[in-house]
Amino acid sequence: MVASLGQLLDQMRHHGASRIYAKKLAPNDNSKNQVFLGRDFSALNIIPHGEIYTDDTGIAGAVRDRAKAPVRFSWIDADGRHLAPNTGLILYPKYPEVRLSGFLLGSRGAPNEIMRVRDAGRVLILGITAEGEVQGYAAGAEHPVARELNARDWPTIGVFLELPLTLDRAESPRDRLLSELRRICGLQWIASQKLARDGTKAPYAARNGGGYTLEAELGITPNGYAEPDFMGWEVKQYGVTDFMAFRTKSPVTLMTPEPTGGIYRDEGIAEFLKLFGYPDQAGVPDRFNFGGRYDCRREANHLTGLRMVLTGYDEASGKITDLNGGMSLINANDAVAASWTFKGLMAHWNRKHAQAAYVPSLFRTPPPEYSYGAQVLLCEQTDFLLFLKAFASGTVYYDPAIKVENASSPAPQIKRRSQFRVAHADLTGLYERHESVRL
Repeated sequence: MVASLGQLLDQMRHHGASRIYAKKLAPNDNSKNQVFLGRDFSALNIIPHGEIYTDDTGIAGAVRDRAKAPVRFSWIDADGRHLAPNTGLILYPKYPEVRLSGFLLGSRGAPNEIMRVRDAGRVLILGITAEGEVQGYAAGAEHPVARELNARDWPTIGVFLELPLTLDRAESPRDRLLSELRRICGLQWIASQKLARDGTKAPYAARNGGGYTLEAELGITPNGYAEPDFMGWEVKQYGVTDFMAFRTKSPVTLMTPEPTGGIYRDEGIAEFLKLFGYPDQAGVPDRFNFGGRYDCRREANHLTGLRMVLTGYDEASGKITDLNGGMSLINANDAVAASWTFKGLMAHWNRKHAQAAYVPSLFRTPPPEYSYGAQVLLCEQTDFLLFLKAFASGTVYYDPAIKVENASSPAPQIKRRSQFRVAHADLTGLYERHESVRL
């Protein structure tokens, strides 16, 4: 038996948890009614999940307007881990809300006596690993874990309580992040570098080294699963001209998902560039580019002939009306040049935006060096619907940097970068909470 909250946290950490959350269960939070995770899609930022797909099964021919996503979930207890292979998230866009379901089915070690009832005072603790796995532990109201959890105040993020990895350390993940950023700020100028998978630092000469250098100082190594950078926090740097006026050099890149439909995907990037690219504006020979700003408020781009449209989203209500909708670049004949589905974009957005720290940086050369400022913007609790709202208004926009060099040669060199960006001043509209902190 797990005897205390501290023992449970230690056990989850032993099994690889790098973030731990808890939810106080309401009477309707059970296996029959599923576990309610909030009246928006923000829970998708907390719980790692697989590909989102539309559920086309119905009762007596009824159509269900919802989507599902599998979760790699295991219950843990004093005896170890017990796989719950049918666990998943269910998305209801019309409400909207997210629920956790299937967590008892097919699991021999599941806490049926806790999760099948409506008793008050129950708690559910979730440990998240860097590989995207979820550990679960449920306790009744009289259990020592529940008593200790319910007796104390914890930081919150959406419907979740944010727990420390150990009770022996009073510092929260937020405090530890700020402490590390304060140390890095005090270093002043740092040589541009990138951290290898084995943890060694290597010089980095390209001009996009600001993020790599900050990550290297934080000890963040590349990993296969797109987890947040530092104890649940995504850390982003942005270039400024000075630390006093905070004049930003460029907008913030939010995510870089490749198109999943249209000519770009169906016929290939070479054909896409042939149809919609244009000769390099600086006169570089045998090079074709595809760039420009594309948002829902602009007319067709004069160089590419394409404009952006958004389908399946109602701007007035702020809700998704069709989960199979998305955003598309179309030409004058409404042919789709490139498109992204809501389900695919959700997967990109949800992985790294629950908690984000934006850090200003200065650059100088030679040699290439970065300095990081003391005024940090902390943003918490985002939701994909906030992203769609900003995109529909033109605040968030598509800003591609796609090119082909040596286009006429047998082996043309293609560079692809599909990026969604926002002005730094508009960042806070993508989060429910934000705070500017002086280190």
